Amino acid sequence: MAERIADVYFAPARVKKWKYSESLPGKLERLLKKIGLPRYFEKDEWVAIKTHFGSEGAHRVVRPVFLRKVVEALRSIGAKPFITDTVRIKGLDYLEVANQNGINHLSCGAPVVLADGLYGNDNIMVKAGEILGEIAVASVIYDVPAMVVCSHFKGHINAGFGGAIKNLAMGAVSGSHRHCGWRCGRGAMHTIGEGMLVWDREKCVLCLQCEEICPLECIEFKGGEFTYNDERCWRCGRCTRVCPEGALVLPADDELFMRSLAEAAMAVLSTFKPGKVIYINFLTEIQPECDCMPAADVAVVQDQGILISDDIVAIEQASLDLIMGKAPLPESLAEEMGIKQGDDILMGLNRKPYLLQIEEAERLGLGVRKYNLITLS
Repeated sequence: MAERIADVYFAPARVKKWKYSESLPGKLERLLKKIGLPRYFEKDEWVAIKTHFGSEGAHRVVRPVFLRKVVEALRSIGAKPFITDTVRIKGLDYLEVANQNGINHLSCGAPVVLADGLYGNDNIMVKAGEILGEIAVASVIYDVPAMVVCSHFKGHINAGFGGAIKNLAMGAVSGSHRHCGWRCGRGAMHTIGEGMLVWDREKCVLCLQCEEICPLECIEFKGGEFTYNDERCWRCGRCTRVCPEGALVLPADDELFMRSLAEAAMAVLSTFKPGKVIYINFLTEIQPECDCMPAADVAVVQDQGILISDDIVAIEQASLDLIMGKAPLPESLAEEMGIKQGDDILMGLNRKPYLLQIEEAERLGLGVRKYNLITLS
């Protein structure tokens, strides 16, 4: 039997002709025609456009103009799209963040909804694999028959990089379940269900950044002593990320975490029939950190363009290959860290074995790493 090779369509970011069709929005229109949306979606079918709404201060998300092009393409074949994400902070606040970042019905041309409800606990337990067992998939994602996964490709402090796999593993899974809490949600991946925050009193300078950044207001300092609500905390790790002195630590296992990302993505995709999900990776404004942080750093590498495929493994591999060895941009974190052209920029930024998530996704049968890159002419 011949080895399967996936098709990945690519639109470069460079504009060499001053024509709309050569702009990135114009190229995205062409990509959506190239992949053939009627192969995947039907007339009157509801289609979720899964993206990340960002955070207050983190503005380098998939731009509304691109989301609108996806909406228009789906409407052109008679499908009924909506834009969605799971709750990262309190639901009403998160909708307001989306609006501030330009993601709303008027700008994108489709309803914007929270996939797991205003309180982030509207979800269904789904079998996930040998590490996670089960995971809480957002009910809207669980119920909808089709999906377009629009991912901003970037670095990530825990995952090494964030693309389509992480967009599903973390973004289509709730932070907590109404009965088993964070142990059934994203926290199960961050700590494999066991980790607890460890505070080092000697290192702490009481800057209170951890308290300020906690999306669930779990952290409090009483009389100079660190306390947090263990049951409410969903182990996102933002507090440890911003601690300037390393006084907060969230124990975790990098290998298990990467493998659990693939398992969670598999659980999400198991709720769809074959051929009902496609992926679009936006290799633009490639910053070193996740869009869930309260700020966005400058890009570490030049914009590469947009990829589209029906294979989640292939599009991730192609995304990595496109930035591998590229020159770090001046005055970026990558240059500050001494990363040079030809280096593995993602490994240099976050020191995480990020390839494991792709390798595990392929092992689980989610796709193949070998691909045929088809570049728009």
